Amino acid sequence: MSFVHELSSVLEEKREEIVAWMNKKRSDIDVPIYGSVDIRDAGWKIAVVDANQFPAGFNNTSESDLPHLTERIAAHIERHKPGCEWVHIYPESHTRNQGYVENLRTLCNLIERAGYKCTVGNPELEGIDALNGLRGPLPLHEVEVIDDALIVQGKSPDFILLNNDLTDGGLEGLSAGSVLPSPKMGWYQRKKSQHFDFLRPLVEEISEIIGIEPWHLICDSFVSEEKCLEKEACRIKLAEEVDVFLAHLSERYARLGVDREPVAYVKNNRGTYGLGIMTVTSGKQLLNLSNRKMKKLMYGKGTTDVEDFLIQEGVPTLMKTEAGEPVEPVVYLVDGDASSWFYRVNPKKDEIGNLNSPSAHFVSSEDDRSFMTHAHNWHALLSELSMLAMGLEYAALQQQELVDLNNEPLA
Repeated sequence: MSFVHELSSVLEEKREEIVAWMNKKRSDIDVPIYGSVDIRDAGWKIAVVDANQFPAGFNNTSESDLPHLTERIAAHIERHKPGCEWVHIYPESHTRNQGYVENLRTLCNLIERAGYKCTVGNPELEGIDALNGLRGPLPLHEVEVIDDALIVQGKSPDFILLNNDLTDGGLEGLSAGSVLPSPKMGWYQRKKSQHFDFLRPLVEEISEIIGIEPWHLICDSFVSEEKCLEKEACRIKLAEEVDVFLAHLSERYARLGVDREPVAYVKNNRGTYGLGIMTVTSGKQLLNLSNRKMKKLMYGKGTTDVEDFLIQEGVPTLMKTEAGEPVEPVVYLVDGDASSWFYRVNPKKDEIGNLNSPSAHFVSSEDDRSFMTHAHNWHALLSELSMLAMGLEYAALQQQELVDLNNEPLA
């Protein structure tokens, strides 16, 4: 069943209307400087399954995409910080992750290609002169925090590009000066479910233009809050909720002629790197978890505790390599534009599994054009909707901050 793919010609027919709609939204919504989106394409459903505000895989983008990525980064910086000459990258502290170091190297390359001076470092990396990457050392620059401002080699950079997801907070030196993306979008307070709350109405609007039921372009999901899974009562409640959710999916699949057993992803509602994720076909699986699987499900980046779970419809991928390995598109966006693609391939997973695991590897669109099918335009559209949703997330966080400030009691 390839219902969505069959409407690809309609997507092309509606191109001008979609572009006009997108331009109007972008005039109203401040899209982030960058982001990445994981897409699942089942043919009968194509959907965003995860959206990252602080992408860490620019080293996987194609060499041929670098000019466009450079152009979009320059446009965003110029719009938000006119006259900027110096960009400082505030990285994660992954001193042993060589792939991440190459991500930083690529970001530096893009920034320097755009005509800016570029430095790299954060206060946690004090005393380290360079990070060891796959292509050799990446020099770090001395960073200190003075009066809550980030000072690099004794001076203040014009602009700070944040490439740290702030799972543990770590806001030192980021509350003053020009910082993008906003630290408010860090995982210390952001939740995955919030993104889909803002994405859903955008998908509904664009679906009306195209003439497709929105369900085909977004995952069903709900949030199970305050689940202390080490306690039996919490596991029983979560299992019941999952069974109700799966029954709802089963009814919809039967109605639409989708011939497959529904699957749910149980995800940590915060964080990234594929941590804290489990695939289930019944609530009973949550009741019979081994201690090892329980700890894995409750584990978050930086050993942060998992409090809430996003229960998300599992969308299989029909995309496969010639050897039958499952594939999912990863779209890298700059200034709201789907600027580069690569593909996550995982030979140790099946079509419904979580491909974001250590056994995955990445293939650029330049290396393998066979994945650039007619569905490519769907992937671009949905990822750009995701960046609009991310812009709305940030606006909502700003608004909530104002409400909280106004409600603070007078001293």
